[in-house]
Amino acid sequence: MKINQLKSNLVSQKKRKRLGRGAGSGTGKTAGRGVKGQKSRSGVSINGFEGGQMPLYRRLPKRGFNNYFAKKIQSINFNHIENIMKKYDVKAQEIKESVLFEKKIFNKSKGSLKLLNKGELKTSISIEVSYASKKAIEKVEKLGGSVSIKKAK
Repeated sequence: MKINQLKSNLVSQKKRKRLGRGAGSGTGKTAGRGVKGQKSRSGVSINGFEGGQMPLYRRLPKRGFNNYFAKKIQSINFNHIENIMKKYDVKAQEIKESVLFEKKIFNKSKGSLKLLNKGELKTSISIEVSYASKKAIEKVEKLGGSVSIKKAK
């Protein structure tokens, strides 16, 4: 399909309203701007203006800070892993970050995964994640499993 073969829908064919073109057009004389005043004139910008009073955005204190460079990290714990293995039929050897993103169990845009020591682990697992806490690694290895930490790009 080429751009010149596309059929137009009616919205794109709608003509713009020509303002100030005589009384018969319905938008003549003041062109729908009303009569006099700042808003009827051209080149006017009054967003946030409150008639000389100190505007709201200047009355309120500045708060907070957004760190644009912070790493996005989602937590995954042993309760999650048990539920994932039951619900999504994932084998204990297949638990990888990439598989969890592919099966849409976790959302990739919310960041990489970190394994945390919460909940009980009943079976031996081998898991591949971006980050893991020391206690979580100890708990997995105590049951005979393994944790491999994926190198960041």
